Amino acid sequence: MSDPEVTEVFEKCLGCRYMVALLRHIEVGVKRPGQLQRAVEGMTAKVLAERLKRLVEFGVVEKTSYPEIPPRVEYDLTSFGRRLLEIIDEVDALQKQARLRDTR
Repeated sequence: MSDPEVTEVFEKCLGCRYMVALLRHIEVGVKRPGQLQRAVEGMTAKVLAERLKRLVEFGVVEKTSYPEIPPRVEYDLTSFGRRLLEIIDEVDALQKQARLRDTR
């Protein structure tokens, strides 16, 4: 998918359990599927594969396959994925601001 609709990405990707945690781990350098599965508590290999496939499909992450034996696959954020995380950071900041306002 070359030009993802941002609303569709929010509805179909970010609304799924584990997605934001998965993106955060990729952002800090956890790139291989086994590492990602261990990093995100409770995530199974099947769920991880489904989530990564969806993220690649929507252009949030890119998959690189290396022609090695055994095969090696890595995932990295696209520029769209990095920008999406910036927006998620803004939403987090807004939430914190709302909590501070509510405690006054």
